Amino acid sequence: MSSPTHTTADAQPNGTGSAGSSDTPTPAAHLYGGREAHKRLHIIVVGCGLGGLAAAHCLAQAGHTVTLLETARRIADVGAGIQVSPNVSRLLARWGLGPALAASGVVAEAIVFRRYVDGEVVGYSRWGAAMQAEHGAPYFHVHRADLHDMVHGLAAASPRVAIRLGATVVAVDPTPAPDGVSVTLAGGEVVRGDLIVGADGIKSVVRGVVLGRADAPEPTGDAAYRAIISTDAMLADPELRPFVDTPEMTAWMGPGRHLMAYCIRGKKEYNLVMMHPDDGSVESWSAEGSADKLRADFADYDPRLSISASVRRLLALVDSTLKWRLMDRKPLETWLHPEGRVVLLGDACHPMLPYRAQGAAMALEDAAVLGSLLSHLGVSSPSTTEGDGDGNAPSRAWPAQLAALLRAYERLRHARTAATQASSRLNQHVFHLPDGPAQRARDTEMRAAMRDELARHTPHGAGAAADGPTHAGNANQWADKSKNVEQFSYDADAAADRWWAEEGADALYELDAAQR
Repeated sequence: MSSPTHTTADAQPNGTGSAGSSDTPTPAAHLYGGREAHKRLHIIVVGCGLGGLAAAHCLAQAGHTVTLLETARRIADVGAGIQVSPNVSRLLARWGLGPALAASGVVAEAIVFRRYVDGEVVGYSRWGAAMQAEHGAPYFHVHRADLHDMVHGLAAASPRVAIRLGATVVAVDPTPAPDGVSVTLAGGEVVRGDLIVGADGIKSVVRGVVLGRADAPEPTGDAAYRAIISTDAMLADPELRPFVDTPEMTAWMGPGRHLMAYCIRGKKEYNLVMMHPDDGSVESWSAEGSADKLRADFADYDPRLSISASVRRLLALVDSTLKWRLMDRKPLETWLHPEGRVVLLGDACHPMLPYRAQGAAMALEDAAVLGSLLSHLGVSSPSTTEGDGDGNAPSRAWPAQLAALLRAYERLRHARTAATQASSRLNQHVFHLPDGPAQRARDTEMRAAMRDELARHTPHGAGAAADGPTHAGNANQWADKSKNVEQFSYDADAAADRWWAEEGADALYELDAAQR
């Protein structure tokens, strides 16, 4: 099975009908230095979100053909702000999206933590050039729709990728047959391929097939408002203008609630995310909320008529808002079906709460690792003499190699995503402490890290970073140097390459040799 086909009216090769800008990615070098799989698969990717699109791009770069199935009939301008930290901006740059990201995004200069009641700054970590210097890539704030459009452009540009909108998967057959595994669409059509990648999000259909059971979410007790306001009015307000002039990510922390805000779209828009106790929301990205209810829920934030009244001024500019319930799911026991031909990716296997801002990053990392690993599929042992002029002929052991590569993908990704999920849950607790001893201890920890951070960036403190406190376990996770290195210096491509060099090549060569 070597290529996707288009047999129904909903087939839209290369993403015809996509909404958004028409920015063309800057041509980039082949992701794997020209390496492509010797055994080329037809891969069905379910879900056209960021993870599914990234998977389609990386798998196509690895030499495979991809049919991407998406329920929606059009790709709409949905979502709000999203954070693109160095661990994923480095990947996007390799994919040729660096210029588009810089044009659309805003480099975050710092993260600032404030008290809800008076706006006092209790925590601060410098980002900007420091983030680039310490982790090798920038930290951007962008609109989710803009990022989605960029990654969609990559997938749509590939002749190996067919994007089918209005294609709802209702059933999955994970058992390999002579003509592969298959999914059934709502209209009854059966789509067959060699491998199925479930990138169908938090309400994944594919996840239930992989696990063999339902995976019920757990309520967090929180819901979130999302809103975007124009910065024109902010620039006209002396109190709000600094939030635009110096594009920091600002968090106001309070009992059971917090507000996070930052600039997007070249500082033309300001993104607001407001977590609060759930009072009957739904688990949806598109459910509308009440702007008046939002303002009432945060009425005690910065109540005084002074510079501390910035939250009230910001919320007064909100005309409309979206609201969604935050549900949690524990790490899964497996991402891979026992038959070895259905695997999960992104929110389908490790949905992230938003308190660490790593959900999209983890999905794109998944895609990068999966693509890199599957670029080795079908490799033959160097000791064999069979050749096809392009390298070794595809190994007859490719089914066993595929299973080994998918197990490696899960092993390389599972622990990292589970740790990131745990970091997100921790921030929910830290940000929402009630006023009292624990809150005061949190603020004291954050202030200590802030003093050291500010001292590092004074003329007298320059160069002190190497020998300064590491602030391990600080309530401000962005002040914890070891956590920053673990989260932001991570390179998904390097992780896959390291596995291949240390154990993967030998494992696949042994599987090939056993078939000869």
